Amino acid sequence: MTVPFPLLVAAILLCAPRVLPIRRHTPDPCDRTILPPHRTLRSDQMTVLINGYSESRIPLLTSIAAAYSASPSVAAVLVLWGNPSTPAETLTQLSRNLSGSDAPVSVIRQKSASLNSRFLPRQSIRTRAVLICDDDVEIDSRSVEFAFRVWRANRDRLVGFFARSHDVDLSRRAWIYTVQPDKYSILLTKFMIAKTDYLYEYSCGGGDHMGEARGVVEEMRNCEDILMNFVAAEGAGAGPVLVGSERARDWGDARNEQGRKEVREAGLSSRREDHRKRRGECIREFHRILGKMPLRYSYGKVVNSVGEQGLCEKGGKLVFCDHQVSN
Repeated sequence: MTVPFPLLVAAILLCAPRVLPIRRHTPDPCDRTILPPHRTLRSDQMTVLINGYSESRIPLLTSIAAAYSASPSVAAVLVLWGNPSTPAETLTQLSRNLSGSDAPVSVIRQKSASLNSRFLPRQSIRTRAVLICDDDVEIDSRSVEFAFRVWRANRDRLVGFFARSHDVDLSRRAWIYTVQPDKYSILLTKFMIAKTDYLYEYSCGGGDHMGEARGVVEEMRNCEDILMNFVAAEGAGAGPVLVGSERARDWGDARNEQGRKEVREAGLSSRREDHRKRRGECIREFHRILGKMPLRYSYGKVVNSVGEQGLCEKGGKLVFCDHQVSN
């Protein structure tokens, strides 16, 4: 008997196995079982986490990532890309451009533009220290090495080159965000070395209170660095360590008089005219939510070399006395 063709096709379709769509499983970053055991993490090098967002900064980011990769203190560089609208081809090309670097460089597309994502624990981090930095700050290699040596002597504290402070406005009886000439309590994520454990404490610890604090970061699109300083100060029971650099070029600082405007203004954090006021609001909110003020003041700066202090006249100019003036 001949079976009509439509019935034959229907029978084949009914008997054929169903092909289900592939679902990619995203591991829970707070699942400790998927993270490397602490005893296996190396302490002689660090992992660099560069926060990237703007395509206009890719040439600068490429240069910065390559420079960090060349450092003997760096085990790996992770470029954490937070712009969900960037074409995949752009990030693929960025990966190719960085493929010849000394230490391995990986470009990771974040699931969202959340600033909290830069502090997620990651399976690929195999070091006890992470260098958290922005995509618009260039630091000379000697200063990077020096900062890492300082961190190895102060492993519970944050170490970096850019400092700010909290304070109390007595007239309003409120916490504020400021810069003080003689003390500091906050390091910025322009360049911040921290122990890897703090990533877990920030992203997964603290229960509902920390979850609410991270929600403030989401709402303000700012202040993730301040919250990390809260976490580190609580863990260390001490303030951060400010170190001196030989050369720290901040391309993204709005005070730059020259340079490409799109590079200065292309950051992910909200940089409005009331920037300092908003960050003061963050400090007050974190204090209210967490029920404590763990920030601690530090004083002074650690420098790599004392050098000459006296000034001498050479070649018609006042210079440090050990400075050689060419004829």
